[in-house]
Amino acid sequence: MTTMRQPPLPPSEPPRGSSPGRGHGHGAAGDQGPGGGQGQGHGPGSSGSHGHSHSHSHGPATPVSRHLRKVIAAVLIPFATAVVVGLVVLWPGGAPPHERTGVGFDRQTHQATVTKVEKVDCKSVNASGTPPTGDTSTAEGSSAQQQANGTCTKATITVDTGKDKGRTFTEIVQPDQSRQLEQGQEVVVAYEPSAPKDLQYSVTDVNRKFPMTLLAGIFALAVVAVGRMRGVMALVALTISFLVLTFFILPAILQGSNPLVVAVVGASAIMLIALYMCHGLSARTSVAVLGTLVSLLLIGVLGSQFIGWASLTGNTDDNTGLIHGLYPSIDMSGLLLAGVIIGSLGVLDDVTVTQTSAVWELHEANPSMGWRGLYRAGIRIGRDHIASVVNTLVLAYAGAALPLLLLFSIAQSSVGTVANSELVAEEIVRTLVGSIGLVASVPVTTALAALVVSADRPSPQSAAAAAPARAGRGRRRKQ
Repeated sequence: MTTMRQPPLPPSEPPRGSSPGRGHGHGAAGDQGPGGGQGQGHGPGSSGSHGHSHSHSHGPATPVSRHLRKVIAAVLIPFATAVVVGLVVLWPGGAPPHERTGVGFDRQTHQATVTKVEKVDCKSVNASGTPPTGDTSTAEGSSAQQQANGTCTKATITVDTGKDKGRTFTEIVQPDQSRQLEQGQEVVVAYEPSAPKDLQYSVTDVNRKFPMTLLAGIFALAVVAVGRMRGVMALVALTISFLVLTFFILPAILQGSNPLVVAVVGASAIMLIALYMCHGLSARTSVAVLGTLVSLLLIGVLGSQFIGWASLTGNTDDNTGLIHGLYPSIDMSGLLLAGVIIGSLGVLDDVTVTQTSAVWELHEANPSMGWRGLYRAGIRIGRDHIASVVNTLVLAYAGAALPLLLLFSIAQSSVGTVANSELVAEEIVRTLVGSIGLVASVPVTTALAALVVSADRPSPQSAAAAAPARAGRGRRRKQ
C-alpha cells in the first residue's frame, strides 16, 4: 500500500490536526529561529520548518525578570523599612486622658429606650411663648409662638446602661424640633454628673446601630459576591486601614506628634497593606505603589505651601475649636494637611492601579510596542480617568459642604466673598491640591509602568516556562 505524503502547508496556515491557539508548531530539530521557539514565525531562511501560530492569553502577566525585580525591591524595601521604623517610633500608648468638658462629643453617653410618649399642651410644661425681643416676626419669635400654641411631646426614657441602669427621666420635645421621639425607640443620652439630679440625663441622638450594621453587612456581601476572593481581601485591607487610623494616626496626633509626619507614615502603611493584599506581591503592584508614593509626596508639598500662603488655621468650626481647646499643642494647620493626604489616598490607589494594569495589558497584547508607544496608549486611557476622578472628587467635597454653601446662597454673598472665607477656602485648597495630585499620578504611574515593562527582558527559559502556564489557565477557564 502506497502512503501519500501531505504537501507542506503555507506558513500562514496551522498544521492540520492542530487545534487553533494551542501554542507553537515546531520544525525540524535544530531549526528554531532567534526567538527560541517562543511564538516567533520562521522566515524563509528556516528550511523545513512549519509556520507558528501564536495566541495571547488573558491570564496574569508573565513575571518580570529577576534583574528588574531586584531594582524594584531596591526602591521599595528601604521605603517599607522606613515606614515600619516610623510606626515603631511614633506609636502612641493611646489617647492622653483629660477631664471631660461636657461639650459636644466630649461627654459621657449611655444607651436608653423611650418607654412612654404622651402629647401635652406646651403651656402646661412651661414652654414659653414670649420671644426674648417681643418680636414674633423673627425666626426665634415665630418658634416661641409656635411652641406656646402647639402640642409638645412628653417622653419617658429609661436608661439601659451604666450605673443608673433602670433609672427614668422625662424629656420635652417641642413641636418644631426636627427629631420627634416615639415609643420603643432606642436613643443615646448624655450624662452630666455635676448637674442637678433631675437634669443629669438628656437625649442627644438616636441609636442607629442596627440599620448601620445591616447596611455594612449588605455592603460586605455585595463586595464578596462580586469580587470573590479579591473582595474578601479588600474587606480585610479595609479593616486594617481602619485599625491603623484608629490605633495609630488619631492617638499619635493627640499625643502631640507632628500631624503631617503621622499622616505620611500612616498613609504609607495603609497603602502598602491595601495594595499588596488586594492585588498581590508583584512588579505590577509595586509600580502602582511607587506611583502612589510620588503623588502623595507632591500632594504633601503643595498642601504645605498653599495652606501656609493662604493663612489657613484649620480651626474653622466648633469641633476643631473644641480639639484646640482640649489639646492646645496640636498644630491645627498640620491637621488640615494630614486630612488632605489621607483623603486623597483612597482615590490615588484606584488611579495608579488602573493605569498600571492598563499598561501591562497593552504590553501583553502587543509585546513589540516600545515604552513610548505604551506611554501614549496608556495616557489616552488615563485622560478619561482624569476627567471622571476629578469631577468625582470635586462633587464629593461640594456635597459634604452643601449646607454651608446653602447658607451663603441665602445670604446672597458674592462668589468672591464666599471663596475668600476661611471655611470655604479650606475646602477649595483641599479639593484642588488633591486633584492636582490625582492628575499628576496618571502620567507618573503610566511612565513608570511603561518603562518597567518595556525594559524587562525575561530569560528564554522563564518565558518558555510561562507560556504553557498561561495556556493551561486559559483552557481551564473554557471548561
